[in-house]
Amino acid sequence: MVRKIAQRIRLFSSPRKEFYLFLRDLLGFYPTNLKLYDLAFVHKSASTYDSQGNQVNNERLEFLGDAILGAIIADFLYNRFPQQDEGFLTKNRSKLVNRTFLTRLTFDMGLHVFIDSNTTKNIDKSHIYGDALEALIGAIYLDTDYQTTKFFVTKRILSQFVNMNEIEQKDSNFKSQLIEWSQKNKKELRFDTIEEAGAEKSNQPKFIATVLIDQIELGRGTGTSKKEAQQNAARETLKKLDT
Repeated sequence: MVRKIAQRIRLFSSPRKEFYLFLRDLLGFYPTNLKLYDLAFVHKSASTYDSQGNQVNNERLEFLGDAILGAIIADFLYNRFPQQDEGFLTKNRSKLVNRTFLTRLTFDMGLHVFIDSNTTKNIDKSHIYGDALEALIGAIYLDTDYQTTKFFVTKRILSQFVNMNEIEQKDSNFKSQLIEWSQKNKKELRFDTIEEAGAEKSNQPKFIATVLIDQIELGRGTGTSKKEAQQNAARETLKKLDT
């Protein structure tokens, strides 16, 4: 009890009180390790240096938060859709952890105003905001535990800021999305699809599709049909392009 009181006194007396109180309302609990939350919003372009000369920014927290978020989303979808197959779950997880989607969430949640950055990149093309959200998730995990972090993601983010019906209905035709992207960005797009050697003798043939953009291979996928292989190759390519 004494420790909690001391923590709250420190929070309310801090020059960053507005930020910490915002976090308290967003998280649903008082943050304890305030330095973690400060760090979560420091982009690489605004790095400082510690006593050993190491850069101090949110990249490590983002790395951790990315893994934690992926596990929580997988858990959430697995339990929400008990009758759906792996392909469906993978597609919807990709939608929920997509950098563009996370950036939109950062703005919807009001987190963007607290990010410390010196970059001149175009906001619409930047990953800064989505990265900061992942870094925040990493900070919550280190400050509390997995269950608290899971509650934050599922109850404070998904329940309040995400329309799951809309997510489910969102276009998952990856080939169509890639064609649209290539036309918009004036890029030459080609799909090369072959049947794996010896597959014609098998009861379940295997096709391999390759995506080339401006003659450079960016994605590869396999499937039991040409369509499935091309969809998987397009999905991998879109991940790399981060659309």
